[in-house]
Amino acid sequence: MPGTKEIRVKIKSVQNTRKITKAMEMVAASKMRRAQERMRAARPYAEKIRQVAAHISHANAEYKHPFLVARDTVKRVGIIVVTTDKGLCGALNTNLLRQVLIQSKEWQAEGEAIEACCIGNKGLGFLQRLGIPVLSHAVQLGDRPQLERLIGAIKVMLDGYMNDRFDRVVLAYTRFINTMKQEAVLEQLLPLSGEKLGTPEGTWDYLYEPEAKDVLDQVLTRYVEAIIFQAVAENMASEQSARMVAMKAASDNAATRIDELTLVYNKNRQAAVTKELSEIVGGAAAV
Repeated sequence: MPGTKEIRVKIKSVQNTRKITKAMEMVAASKMRRAQERMRAARPYAEKIRQVAAHISHANAEYKHPFLVARDTVKRVGIIVVTTDKGLCGALNTNLLRQVLIQSKEWQAEGEAIEACCIGNKGLGFLQRLGIPVLSHAVQLGDRPQLERLIGAIKVMLDGYMNDRFDRVVLAYTRFINTMKQEAVLEQLLPLSGEKLGTPEGTWDYLYEPEAKDVLDQVLTRYVEAIIFQAVAENMASEQSARMVAMKAASDNAATRIDELTLVYNKNRQAAVTKELSEIVGGAAAV
């Protein structure tokens, strides 16, 4: 059994750790509220541009944009993986990357080659260890998603699809449901499916100026960028929520550990006092 001094040092160490986790919990709670507000603020734009893209895709245009045309065969897949830059957020990244690993093995078993774009340090390190080629990445994004820092990495994947480097592009991120629940999602980004765009209420006819190709190129590119930006915002809100819950659990576990160590310390101290009293009484009796 360890001595009282060792137990005292251990209690002090756990107390210092609890101070850190408690502070991180409070910081994450503050950031979580702002991240959720930013995520919800981005939803109206994403919904509106989805409606516009749905109307345009169902219009009888002479030009059919490549983003809307499904490939007959799939030989190469591009995957955009959205993770966090930092850890200490529970199983948030683990759950997503596990799904990515399972899906990548299925693609490879079907003879499909994989190339990736990483948003976030954790996904970048994971895919590099996995040996999957990373064409582009965006890391150290901070607590606020900024589209101008994402566009470069996104454009590499969009150009790859336009140039037939990929036959399909998949987006992997963590969707925010509530503070206690976040869901890992893998969804097809390109080609755009009817389920993703939705069905407009009725048929719309358009007059394109200058021409259909220029308009569709701009609108559908902005639409895809909006989807990815919303995914990053959802992932950041999920990150702060998961970190707050993880740090609260760590603080609670530290408090429990301190109580257990204090009990052991008191027992050791009581045993030492009892032993000293016994020695004193025994010595007095011998005299």
